[in-house]
Amino acid sequence: MRARLILEDGTECVGTAFGATTESVGEVVFNTGLTGYQEVLSDPSYCGQIVTMTYPLIGNYGINRDDFEAVRPYIHGFVVREHCDTPSNWRSAGTLDELLKAYDIPGIAGVDTRMLTRKIRYHGTMKGMITTSEAPLSELLDSLRRAPLMNDQVARVSTKSVFSCPGTGHRVVLVDFGAKHGILRELTKRNCDVVVVPHNVTAAEIRRLHPDGILLSNGPGDPKDVPQAIETIREILGEYPLFGICLGHQLFALASGADTVKMKFGHRGGNHPVKELATGRTYITSQNHSYAVKAESIPGTGLEITHVALNDGTVEGLRNLEKRAFSVQYHPEAAPGPYDTGYLFDQFLEIMDTAKEERAHAKAR
Repeated sequence: MRARLILEDGTECVGTAFGATTESVGEVVFNTGLTGYQEVLSDPSYCGQIVTMTYPLIGNYGINRDDFEAVRPYIHGFVVREHCDTPSNWRSAGTLDELLKAYDIPGIAGVDTRMLTRKIRYHGTMKGMITTSEAPLSELLDSLRRAPLMNDQVARVSTKSVFSCPGTGHRVVLVDFGAKHGILRELTKRNCDVVVVPHNVTAAEIRRLHPDGILLSNGPGDPKDVPQAIETIREILGEYPLFGICLGHQLFALASGADTVKMKFGHRGGNHPVKELATGRTYITSQNHSYAVKAESIPGTGLEITHVALNDGTVEGLRNLEKRAFSVQYHPEAAPGPYDTGYLFDQFLEIMDTAKEERAHAKAR
């Protein structure tokens, strides 16, 4: 069946439909990963977006049980150059086409993804529509331009209730703004007693859980669309060690008095070089974000820049030593991507160790 990808600037890409035969609107973005399409599909941070994969062959190793980063995919569409409908891999338990059909997500294959990526890089991300309708382009374009982009993505992907993953180590409250399973895996691997709470948790509710530390997860959309979370972080900041990842990094910055800005086309892929300023080391990181912390807004906030992106110089890491809080814009849990920066979870544990020791000494006096 014929499918069409239409951009709000009037660009029309014609290809072949796979997945669900439905019409979907979203922000069109691109991901440069060579592998990991299942993790990309199931990353809640893509909620509301139509994802273009720049690698030309997608679907060739199928879909397996183990590589999901959420219980279901939240993307609004999938764009590929070549869709493989006969996967070959010992772990494969289904096809990409079957997964998209199961969750009513449209896909389009046969698109010149190089052209599309260059257009997004030059003009920036824009609204798009995947459709199998044969209606005139002018009619579909008018419908697309009138369709609003969502701004409640965090509420859609966050857990609705508190749940725990018991462990015998530090108790970590994981605030779920759209947390990937990889974050939970890294914490439980270190034997943390993890309590996952919704995005709209209050400071009082966090205190009642008596955490040793707080982790602010990744998530979709504009950090300014979740003002309640910013207020909660501002109120709790300094009471417990805090670690922010991706959206959590941006919320930590806003709660500290800094500002964020929407990027032209964002960072999405598993090959983004980031420099750690303290050591001069460069790490290859996994990233997925449309917004960044404005470097010029940081002076006077008590924050210190710890990492920068080597491709464009944007802020990739922050810390406030006095409040035992730090954050990174990239994904140390990877999935997909390199695990070069997994040591940050160990640093978080070390900060909680130190805080616990200091509390014990204070009680002993």
